[in-house]
Amino acid sequence: MGSTGENWFRSQPHEALHAQFLNDVIELLLKEAVFGGTLRSNPVIRWRDPEHLRELLNLAPIDKPASHSELLQAIRDTINFSVKTGHPYFINQLFSSVDPYGLAGQWVTDALNPSVYTYEVAPVFTLMEAAVLEEMRRLVGFPCGEGMFCSGGSFANGTAMNLARFKYLPDIKKDGLGCAPKLVLFASEDAHYSIHKMAALLGLGEQNVCLIQTDKTGRMDPLHLDSQVQKMIDTGAAPFMVVATAGTTVLGAFDPLNTVADVCAKYKLWLHVDAAWGGGILFSRTHRSKLTGIDRADSVLWNPHKLLAVPQQCSVLLVRHPGILTACHSRSASYLFQKDKFYDTSFDTGDKYLQCGRRADVFKFWLMWKAKGTLGFEQHVDSLMDCADYFNRAVQLRPNFKLVTDPEFINVCFWYIPASLQGLQGQPDFNKRLHKVAPHIKELMMRKGSMMISYQPLQNHPNFFRFVVQNSGVTHHDIDYFLNELECLGAGL
Repeated sequence: MGSTGENWFRSQPHEALHAQFLNDVIELLLKEAVFGGTLRSNPVIRWRDPEHLRELLNLAPIDKPASHSELLQAIRDTINFSVKTGHPYFINQLFSSVDPYGLAGQWVTDALNPSVYTYEVAPVFTLMEAAVLEEMRRLVGFPCGEGMFCSGGSFANGTAMNLARFKYLPDIKKDGLGCAPKLVLFASEDAHYSIHKMAALLGLGEQNVCLIQTDKTGRMDPLHLDSQVQKMIDTGAAPFMVVATAGTTVLGAFDPLNTVADVCAKYKLWLHVDAAWGGGILFSRTHRSKLTGIDRADSVLWNPHKLLAVPQQCSVLLVRHPGILTACHSRSASYLFQKDKFYDTSFDTGDKYLQCGRRADVFKFWLMWKAKGTLGFEQHVDSLMDCADYFNRAVQLRPNFKLVTDPEFINVCFWYIPASLQGLQGQPDFNKRLHKVAPHIKELMMRKGSMMISYQPLQNHPNFFRFVVQNSGVTHHDIDYFLNELECLGAGL
């Protein structure tokens, strides 16, 4: 179908012109991306090196409009050469899966194109956010408070840092850093890198993020935290915040929240819990005890787009202090947040956000929750925990694999040790040689398209693989495939 007439340049859809095109796009998406992209018989990725891929794709903008057939081919090419994150063999990041209800939710909000800042322009989504945030606060254990959807976990961490600083020194909102002492916050050495980035952005400075030692499983040491807080006080600095992590990025460690909360109470520090990765475990009655003490936090970051497999982005910041979001962020712009509207303007929630225009990320999460129910999310989380447990046990039965540490969450970190390195542990160059194994196997699997699993070093450890799964369609048979494929790819090393 070609583009005809004068409608090619208009954004308003023209039924006769666009209906067939949109139907063709949906058919293509369902066939190639949604269902084809999750078939085990298809590759996770059809890898091409950057220069080759640039030659295959016509990426340069053009002056004249393309025909609909050309546009469909461009969409087909995009799907063909993209990573299929819903594929059962994609275990590369802390996100995955293509949830059909979440996808439908994104289609609805993209069709409506709302911006959620006033009830006037987003009545349904404004009320929906309030309902979802209230239930999430209940799961965390906040009897009151408020919350907000954020553009991602990094932004939510930065917002929590801004709130904590405002709580400690309210005048900083109008007077700026010139009125502030040397503000210091504390986080574990395995905390997310966004803590340092946001400290720089907020003018606190990266060097004023004091890193706290962790144990061998990656959990923050509360005794070291206490000593470092006291040390900073003794040097004249002003500690104001502790960032604990519930599910660290690499090892999946849960900081001891109750003990950390005791230190925060002792020194009157804001406790922020980065539960971007681990927050979804609150749905599981079997496993939620890993988050014992989270109800004592001042703020909690929770990313449903991670463990719960909600389509990206879906990130939430919850706070226990009612009104602090407005007090810290409000500017009362009179062209948007008029107080003489004909309805209750308390539903105009946008002024408590740092963003102005904002997507309705709530709807895809709400629709998934509606479709699955709380029990469905619980079964999803329990299935993932079962997969991680099976992977952990399976790794220990194979002589070419070695765990980095005993896992306490979905992250199972391990080395593949090829036959050429067996029995050489302790030799001077062993770690140097082992460090090269994971990158080489990763290249082989990417070029083959057989699977995707990430690797990384940590502290003094050479590169190791990290198994993480959020796709509850992954089975024990798939896990056997992962391990067999790693052995196959590493056999010649």
